[in-house]
Amino acid sequence: MLKVAYLGPEGTVSEESARYFFQGKDVAFIPYKIIGDVFAATSKGETDLSVIPIENTIDGSVSLHLDMLVHDNELPIAAEWVYPSIQNLIGIAQDGEWDMQRIKRVISHPVAVGQCRAFIKEHLPHAEIETVSSTAEGVRMVQEYGQPDIAAIATQLAARKYGLSILQPTIQDHHNNFTRFLLVGSKPPKRDSQGKVKTTIMITLPEDYPGALHQVLSAFAWRRINLSRIESRPTKKKLGSYFFFIDIEETLDSVLLPAAIQEIEAIGCQVRIFGSYMSYRYEREQSEV
Repeated sequence: MLKVAYLGPEGTVSEESARYFFQGKDVAFIPYKIIGDVFAATSKGETDLSVIPIENTIDGSVSLHLDMLVHDNELPIAAEWVYPSIQNLIGIAQDGEWDMQRIKRVISHPVAVGQCRAFIKEHLPHAEIETVSSTAEGVRMVQEYGQPDIAAIATQLAARKYGLSILQPTIQDHHNNFTRFLLVGSKPPKRDSQGKVKTTIMITLPEDYPGALHQVLSAFAWRRINLSRIESRPTKKKLGSYFFFIDIEETLDSVLLPAAIQEIEAIGCQVRIFGSYMSYRYEREQSEV
């Protein structure tokens, strides 16, 4: 059985997306409290793979997770997929009914609260907002309190796990809110659905080479290699020193990409390869998960 680590507790978007990705497979999903422990679980061999949320449509890159991938681990990227971050108002419905005006407190993670700001302003301006460590923790607390005037914002999975009702589905402000997840570890999974191959590299520029970034981009451009994402992050060595994290729509098995990397290294750049892997799009409706 494959062991997969994710950022817990049970019922988070990370778990929901991982269960979607591995549907039909024999997998044990293991929650960890902090993202450092998720990485460490696979590094130490406690799990085979780790699920890492790396980018969101609304909030952009998760800088902490990206930095940990670069600075604190040597784990290769095994796959990636996107999954909708769908938030729901969850609570206790008495006799199948509930009243929005009676809700006095809403508990959730601050990111989820921010993604539902318009809904809260329109329907729950009177409610006190309490932030906790995760959306699933908010649902657990609502179950523990057992009061119909307290609600949470979280996933369908969390509602099912804690036996609560979805009072209002899909309350996030933006319905195109997707999160990109990386699967890190040395055991790439096999999936029936088809994806496309991507390669991720990190480039550190030489300090004494003016125009080095232009030279790097030119190495890809004249070969017509498409870069789907480029992001700078501090090297943490000194002020003004950065590396560039680049996603490339090309495989290392091709002729063009290795040649481009050789050209980049020839001008003194340091290149770290995180691997070539399959990238999958979201293919099913939330209700089918």
